[in-house]
Amino acid sequence: MDELILIGLFILVFVGLPVGVGCLFYFVPKKLGYPKAAKYLAVGYGFLILIFALSMAFEDQFFTKKNAVELVEEQGIKLTDEFDLTENKSTSAIGDYYHTFTLKISERDKQKAITNIKSSENFKSDNRSIENLMLHPVPNRYFGNKVTQNYETENSYVREYFKPSGHEGYAPTFRRISINKANNELTFEDINE
Repeated sequence: MDELILIGLFILVFVGLPVGVGCLFYFVPKKLGYPKAAKYLAVGYGFLILIFALSMAFEDQFFTKKNAVELVEEQGIKLTDEFDLTENKSTSAIGDYYHTFTLKISERDKQKAITNIKSSENFKSDNRSIENLMLHPVPNRYFGNKVTQNYETENSYVREYFKPSGHEGYAPTFRRISINKANNELTFEDINE
């Protein structure tokens, strides 16, 4: 029964509300004696809704190398050589968002990134001492300082960061960059729960 209520609310918000606003854009000017303006407003609003829906549906196709560089550099890892965006995926549900991409980077950029991670103050290479930030009990997920963690696993070098949202009820930011030891792949993960 709760699922039906949730589906009903979902349809009401994401279908009913835009249709209702569109009807207002059409019928109010028409009743006031401006039928041409009503048509233009309704068509313009329809195009805006269509563009918004298409941009959400094709979000992964609009992701560029520039977007990837910004997200990677946000964690202090600079990419100076040419690279390939080999994979990009994102999924979302109500309240959750997961985005990951993989870059094929040069050997020089890989070594610079590994050096950057290994030279960090809090770098750990003993797997037993590593706490996964997602599972780590945080006293308050909404307020506090950004926490950065650098470590080495059997297969990769990893930099993770956890940043509280600063607003009650909003998801914190958790991002992870993994640099594969076997090949020149950099994997970025963005998890908002």
